[in-house]
Amino acid sequence: MKFTSFLKDKILQIVLLFCALGTIQIFLIIYDLGIYIKIYIPLVILLAYFVGILVEYYIKNKYYKKLYETLDKLEEKYLVAELLNGASFAEGKILKDTIEQIDKSMHENVNKYKYLQEDYKEYIEMWIHEIKIPLATSKMIVENNKNDITKNIDEELEKIENYIEQALYYARSNTVEKDYIIRKSNLKDIINEVILKNKTAFIQEKILIDVKDVNVNVNTDSKWIVFILNQIIQNSIKYRKKEVQSKIEIIAKVNKENIVLHIKDNGLGIKKGEVERVFEKGFTGTNGRMLNKKSTGIGLYLCKKLCDKLGIKIELSSIYNCSTEVRLVFPNSSYINLTEM
Repeated sequence: MKFTSFLKDKILQIVLLFCALGTIQIFLIIYDLGIYIKIYIPLVILLAYFVGILVEYYIKNKYYKKLYETLDKLEEKYLVAELLNGASFAEGKILKDTIEQIDKSMHENVNKYKYLQEDYKEYIEMWIHEIKIPLATSKMIVENNKNDITKNIDEELEKIENYIEQALYYARSNTVEKDYIIRKSNLKDIINEVILKNKTAFIQEKILIDVKDVNVNVNTDSKWIVFILNQIIQNSIKYRKKEVQSKIEIIAKVNKENIVLHIKDNGLGIKKGEVERVFEKGFTGTNGRMLNKKSTGIGLYLCKKLCDKLGIKIELSSIYNCSTEVRLVFPNSSYINLTEM
């Protein structure tokens, strides 16, 4: 708080003070008093008033300075109400009480919307689990009645299954910490599960899978990594080149501080100006708009969001009309207590 700003707030009091001193001086002139008394009385009043102003400024400036310093240190500014000390002056007490009331109201409002969000999330999860039953029944009927028509139906059912899974993980993405268990997981087992999920597409589209050096353990939740890898693989399938032999290479490289899983394809690639935006929510890029108009732009966004929650770094590089490579970087965390499963 600047002293000049403080004085501006006191301008009315200062004007009234000088008016009062003028009146006092008139009375002192009427009475035959010594010159020193006439000077002494106004000076004492002025000195007492300005000393009082200086003391008031010191107390208030110290309090507000502490308030600003506390705010600067806090990432969540709303916590200032809990850290702010009581003030010794009336305005400070009013300010603290006001902030506490606002903080209380904010928490009540947040809790209300949090409850609504949780309720909606529970409904979505329940709906997803319920819809899986008729979906599984449909797939069973298709399996027992194989022909050209049911083959096409099966392809569409697999797409529906993927969208349902995507919706489930999207609903859970804000509460990952409640749903995952970090443990030692084998990348080979995870990759085999993802390949199994997409075996029909690999066979029908004649896509080659080259898997190397993946028999290594990483500290993660296998269920979430299966979903992330599945999204990456499905993008490779979706944006393949139809005029050449499609190929997906998966290789793990063990470093001192981390393990990097590389997933590389020889598909359409991504334009240079779009690479840095692929993890944005809803971004589909040129390929999504031109070749796959129903693309939602949610897959890689979800991958990035889940990776951040799991402490995994995800990177993407691409050469347009040539290849795309996604890298998952698993840190060798020494501080995590792992359970052998």
